[in-house]
Amino acid sequence: MAKNRGLSFYRRKKKISSAHVREAFSWLFGIFTAIFIAVVLNVFLGVTTNVVGVSMEPALYNGQRIFINSFLYLISSPKAGDVVVFLPNGNENTHYYVKRVVAGPGDSVAIRDGILYVNGEESPWVEEKLAEAGIAAEEFTVENGEYFCIGDNPGNSEDSRSANIGPVREEDIIGKVWFRAAYGDTGMGFVK
Repeated sequence: MAKNRGLSFYRRKKKISSAHVREAFSWLFGIFTAIFIAVVLNVFLGVTTNVVGVSMEPALYNGQRIFINSFLYLISSPKAGDVVVFLPNGNENTHYYVKRVVAGPGDSVAIRDGILYVNGEESPWVEEKLAEAGIAAEEFTVENGEYFCIGDNPGNSEDSRSANIGPVREEDIIGKVWFRAAYGDTGMGFVK
């Protein structure tokens, strides 16, 4: 009896080894893990916006893209020095405001002779003389769940000194600015 010499490789049954199965599952696990991490990062750290106005110069510039950590304030509260993004008075029909927290709940705030005083001491967060004292012309105490926020360029900033914004409620804060994209001559980097 003669052997069939034709296309014999079509008749051969291929066996799937356990090594091939493990390799396929490791690839699938890696792909699903990467997708999961991307989704989690996007949900918690993926909020982005552009800075509107010059109130945060020289730290942030008009039109510069910033990345916001919206998860951080679910587990902690803002503190003095944090750069935060908020909707003034919860108004969803306006752009995000970007300002620096200079005082928190229970802190006393006053602006005298152009200097911001928090708890009777000169604030390290405002280096420029403040021409407008606004609501802080008379000393007052920031209430629970509220934060007094001022732009790094206070001469060109509508912030908590203004009666129509006032202290920012914690529930109106979107998150903390943690990273800025490159803009003009400034490079990208973490926001301090």
